[in-house]
Amino acid sequence: MRIIDAHLHFGKEPYFDEIARAAQHENTEAHLRAEYAKLGIVHGIVMGNRPVAETEVAYPSMLSYCIGIERYSLPGSGDWLNPAVRAEALPFVEQHLQRPACVGIKLYPGYHHYWIYDDAFAPLYALAMKYNKPVAVHTGLTASPDGLLKYSHPSVMDEAATKFRDVQFVMCHFGEPWYTDAAAVLEKNPNVAADLSGILEGKITDFPAFYRKQQSYITQLKGWISYLGCYDRFLFGTDWPLANLEDYITFTKDIIPEKHWPAVFAENAERIYHLNGN
Repeated sequence: MRIIDAHLHFGKEPYFDEIARAAQHENTEAHLRAEYAKLGIVHGIVMGNRPVAETEVAYPSMLSYCIGIERYSLPGSGDWLNPAVRAEALPFVEQHLQRPACVGIKLYPGYHHYWIYDDAFAPLYALAMKYNKPVAVHTGLTASPDGLLKYSHPSVMDEAATKFRDVQFVMCHFGEPWYTDAAAVLEKNPNVAADLSGILEGKITDFPAFYRKQQSYITQLKGWISYLGCYDRFLFGTDWPLANLEDYITFTKDIIPEKHWPAVFAENAERIYHLNGN
């Protein structure tokens, strides 16, 4: 079975080295290539972690990327709500979106404290529509205690998806742990998909024990996915190097019915992120 990892991170940060070791991986290109070959992962999508002014991004051939709109990646004050910052950043963002390797835009509202439906994002969404590329949004818990959950709650995507109907949004992490609210947003808004990344962390050494401990949580996740039935809008993702890749494949197979594996593991990402010209 072909697999596309629709949500990962790739870089030389010491933090990535640390969490990769906890997942029994190595944060290197050689190791990632070897794991991809072993597990049948044919492609991955990096969620942006570079300055927008660096328009000649060179990722390994098996990776595409979403350009990240985050404070340290933006010029000047790094505040997208500042008109001067937007004016300077937008031409760089457009240059990224013109590249085949750049398959979308990534937003981090919980980390940077803004509403994704603010009119300040209208020019960004206009570029997404112009180049027919999706906007991925971090939803759910934040890794930093400085994040504000009111901005990353999945319900904020309802107003953005309603206000900007022609934008394809991707709800990263399916809003975990607010699966009920995330499901409501997907049910109402056909222009919202969700990736299933960021649910596991580290290496799972005993899956039966893990399932016993997390039974309620996993039952809720699986139940809301089943309730929605929109398996054409869920994407496999791992949040590499946060979690063990093989574990994530096993886990996703457990929460998605087998007849929908081809769609969730590869076909939806190919269609939504327009990989290989699709």
